[in-house]
Amino acid sequence: MPGGSYSSHDDNFFEVFLVGWLIRQEQFQNELVVAQDTFDDQENDMRDLISRVLAHYQQYYEEKSRMTHRNVFRVFSPTWFSPLERSFLWITGFNPGLVFNLVTDSINDLSEHQVERLNWLKQETKAQERSLTEELAQIQESVASPPLADLARRLGMQLIYTDNINTDIEEVDRDIDQLKMALENVVTDADRLRTRTAERVVGLLSPLQGVKFLSAVGQLQLRARMMGMEREVERQQQRNEDTNGW
Repeated sequence: MPGGSYSSHDDNFFEVFLVGWLIRQEQFQNELVVAQDTFDDQENDMRDLISRVLAHYQQYYEEKSRMTHRNVFRVFSPTWFSPLERSFLWITGFNPGLVFNLVTDSINDLSEHQVERLNWLKQETKAQERSLTEELAQIQESVASPPLADLARRLGMQLIYTDNINTDIEEVDRDIDQLKMALENVVTDADRLRTRTAERVVGLLSPLQGVKFLSAVGQLQLRARMMGMEREVERQQQRNEDTNGW
């Protein structure tokens, strides 16, 4: 691959990391559920739990950043997620605006001041989402427009008439490197928006509210994971039955 070597080992490494990360995620989810039932005089413990959960998510994004640098194209088509999980993705991850729906669904004692601050943050986040969506659309449009498309067509012809093919391959490599860098930048900005939005939301909540919010986030994530895996098992069983029937 232009710009660096890549192999299936990189995919496997990230998948192994994700499996371990999700096991710890389930453990944190159990702690969050218990904390909601034992909150009396435990604010310091809840703050500590919130910090550890946020650090856990940060670990995911740090590893994802390394994967993005190794092969940003794979991050846009992640084999480590089920088709159901991939259907929720916005620029390789969850839509930042989703956190505001989770706050509303999981917390019923928001103050007027909190609602006002959350609404302001929601509008700011939406504006940044639109900007990144437009940036990605421009990148995608550039792939199908000259000079990259013309160069690809010329390269296809020169596989038959091999004149100047090495020069054109170098041009393709440079263009793909530029595309790779543009995609890496937009993924980095999207992940930064995701983490910053979640952290700012937690900062507006009380410790107990923060625990409820993070519990709702984890529950949604783990449920999507479980449902996605169950659907894939069902599809595999159906394929096997169809094959055996033939």
